[in-house]
Amino acid sequence: MKFRTKICDHLENLDTQNIKKSTSYECAQCIKTGDSWVHLRTCQECGVTLCCDSSPNKHANKHFTDYNHPVIISAEPNESWAWCYEHKSFIEYKVHKS
Repeated sequence: MKFRTKICDHLENLDTQNIKKSTSYECAQCIKTGDSWVHLRTCQECGVTLCCDSSPNKHANKHFTDYNHPVIISAEPNESWAWCYEHKSFIEYKVHKS
């Protein structure tokens, strides 16, 4: 029996043809403080790229808390997924080639 995951409205309405992608492979906040990160995530509301919850500073999660921007995508190469912090919902999406 296969389980279906409930997808929140934020991810259901994510425009995968216009994904905001990282323009640099670094956490904008960690660079300011000289800290390091594990993985990067890009906010789909404003486009800022920040470190993941496995990183010491968890800047992407703090960004959601501070600005209420719920949807991030992985900024890692060859990863095509999105996460909604508000609803703890996850999707994988197909990358559209330009």
